[in-house]
Amino acid sequence: MSGSVENNVFGSSGVVLAAAGGLSWQDVVTASTVTVEAGKGYWINTTSNACTITLPSSPAVGDQVILGDYARTWDSNAITIDSNGNNFQGDPDTYTVDYDTEGQTINLVYADSTKGWIPTNDIANALTPVAPNQALFAYGAIANGSKSSLKNLVNLNGVISADVTGVGTARNRTAGANYGGDKGIFFGGDDGSARTGVSNLVSNVGVIASDTGAVGTARSGQAGVGYGDNLAVFAYGYDTDYNAKRNLVSSSGVIASDAAVAGGSGRNGTCGARYGTGTAIIAYGDTDDGRLNESNLVNSSGAVSADVTGVGTARYGAGSASYGGDKAFFAYGYSNAYLSVKNLVNNSGTVAADVTGVGTARSYTKAASLGSFQTAIVAYGRPGGMTNVSNLVNNVGVIATDQTGVGTARQELGATEFGS
Repeated sequence: MSGSVENNVFGSSGVVLAAAGGLSWQDVVTASTVTVEAGKGYWINTTSNACTITLPSSPAVGDQVILGDYARTWDSNAITIDSNGNNFQGDPDTYTVDYDTEGQTINLVYADSTKGWIPTNDIANALTPVAPNQALFAYGAIANGSKSSLKNLVNLNGVISADVTGVGTARNRTAGANYGGDKGIFFGGDDGSARTGVSNLVSNVGVIASDTGAVGTARSGQAGVGYGDNLAVFAYGYDTDYNAKRNLVSSSGVIASDAAVAGGSGRNGTCGARYGTGTAIIAYGDTDDGRLNESNLVNSSGAVSADVTGVGTARYGAGSASYGGDKAFFAYGYSNAYLSVKNLVNNSGTVAADVTGVGTARSYTKAASLGSFQTAIVAYGRPGGMTNVSNLVNNVGVIATDQTGVGTARQELGATEFGS
């Protein structure tokens, strides 16, 4: 409080000085570890190294700690929160809590022993903002039969950039998925000599990391899709046979070991997309018995349902993505010919009948969402030879005519969203 004291019953007057308030800010932290105290703010400089931050061990209700990205380097060297035996947002201290967004500031308040520390905000100061989800296409087989590790970024308007030299194992028939809210991951594929189980993380600015060692069965032709609260799953594919395995992906991009899909038909050349709130759908593909049009719903815990009776033309090599914020589509593919049909999926996961397609009929295309999952883009594929044409999808699921291709024509590539 500050201001003037006017004449009053005590006959006193004068000036009231402002009282000190707020948190006490500490010197900038550059070490790889620091133990913080309640009632204090800390600028964490991770220019040279990541930093593990240990919170107070015996906090009281209402205790507060603020952490800030001093040099805007948390995206390259993240901070890890050690809640020191207390819960963090209701989860036990055994969970790993990382913050890896450039320019982020986190305000942590201790609620109680049940919820523990809760971030009341964890926003990024947008000096160089990341646009609401963009997309990228990566990997694939090119016209001479060789495998590629190229990538092409896609901006919010659906404009595909020129090729960027790739990172990681060159391969085709890989799958991508969005996880962590603003990042992506590629898993599996065929490198030309064998199927592989390597994976590559994608940062929130679209940078693909080097290979992570294989986890789960090496395979190709699987579906990848986000679900739940910033999680993802890879399911189905081909190893030595059409399989019905799944691998869950944590919110920090860690792929779990194989688990069986309960009741779903093993298949290859399938794909998936988010719909509703925290749910997803996987559909189409092929087996030894021919093409499929069955679908499988993925709930918010990552469980894949038994087959749902098929709708639409049975096929493989379709592209799929979310649109309109809570709906999905499957488009193109191969049956006994290259197709340009599409099937819309409502926000309850019901697949609609075929709609006559627009654009070049093709298979082994890929699709990804744009702009907070409101619109989408389908690109690349095989209409006999390789193509690099693309088609935009608006927020009511209408596919536009072909756009002139950009980047190396290829098929059997992967796609994912990134940015938040």
